[in-house]
Amino acid sequence: MSSNIKIEEMLLDTRNKLVIDVRSKEDYDKETYPDAINIFWEDFMEHKDELPKDKPIYLLCYSGRNSEDIADILSEEGYEIYSVEGGYYSWLRIKLEMFMKDGEASEKRCKDIEHSLIKKFRKDIWSQFTKAINIYDLIQDGDKIAVCISGGKDSMLMAKLFQELHRHGKQNFEVVYLVMNPGYNDINYQTILNNAKLMQVPITVFRSEIYNIVAKDDIAKAGSPCYLCARMRRGALYQKAKELGCNKIALGHHYDDVIETILMGMLYSGQVQTMMPKLHSTNFEGMELIRPLYLIREEDIIKWRDHNELHFIQCACRLTESCASCGGTEQGSKRGEIKGLIKELRQKSPYIESNIFRSVENVHINAIMGYKTPDGKRHSFLDNYDEKKI
Repeated sequence: MSSNIKIEEMLLDTRNKLVIDVRSKEDYDKETYPDAINIFWEDFMEHKDELPKDKPIYLLCYSGRNSEDIADILSEEGYEIYSVEGGYYSWLRIKLEMFMKDGEASEKRCKDIEHSLIKKFRKDIWSQFTKAINIYDLIQDGDKIAVCISGGKDSMLMAKLFQELHRHGKQNFEVVYLVMNPGYNDINYQTILNNAKLMQVPITVFRSEIYNIVAKDDIAKAGSPCYLCARMRRGALYQKAKELGCNKIALGHHYDDVIETILMGMLYSGQVQTMMPKLHSTNFEGMELIRPLYLIREEDIIKWRDHNELHFIQCACRLTESCASCGGTEQGSKRGEIKGLIKELRQKSPYIESNIFRSVENVHINAIMGYKTPDGKRHSFLDNYDEKKI
């Protein structure tokens, strides 16, 4: 008998059952299934003798992968134990669907989410959003912008901010809320649709086969599909946006993405560069990329998400679903390492992050060893060294 079971089947089981959340204690403490206990999946086998054999046991993890392995082993040892397909996110899907059946409550929820951006999070989110638009000149008259929604917290916040901007501020531009489905699993895809409905974001969805294409590529088989996948997704978004008459795409990269990129370039690539607030496309003439969340801290996005009790997809990549055991925390990745390093440095000085950010704004050209121009030509401080004698 298969150890996998759908969340609907678990809910229909009226017996006295035990539900175990095998995610990290940190995520369990934030929110879990009602009356579930917590045993982290890596420590699970150490506690197996404490489990009952006279009642069904249901396991909830991030994606279902780790709980499935545990259930397969213990079912052979006489336990009635099941792994819930889709993990904890399948419960969130059911929870959201039940909530949205109450139209009046759903309407109030959306209004509360919008209100929080203008009131409670005005200083840390709304003001930083409008500041970035103004100082980096991200929106011009007549723009038609494709706000690209991946389904995570950042892009969904960006969509709501654009709605508020259009409602209370600038109305000199058009917006298309664009969702690309590159091959999400059913749970992640449905989560995006449900959140868009709850938050009243009128999304335009298009399908691509990027996950299938990348999965067949030799780079992906070697275990490094992310760079290729990111380039293909960016190209597909540009192409679709252009078809829809847009001249810009907006991505949800935030302040922390910027400083992490700066350090990653220095430590892993041996170069000084940053994630720019806007870029002209080199492959799609007349198209531009903008990053309106450029000045917004990730911790403030998380506070907004948790304040409104919202749940978004995290690690949605079908190609590396094994990483879903970390819950989309990027543990084990280079970016995850950099995130941890910055957190450690922050404990020593509260100015570390702002100094990293400002470092690429305050480059002293006479105090660097060399630089490279956009045409690829390299320049050394020796090129005109003798001309600068004092």
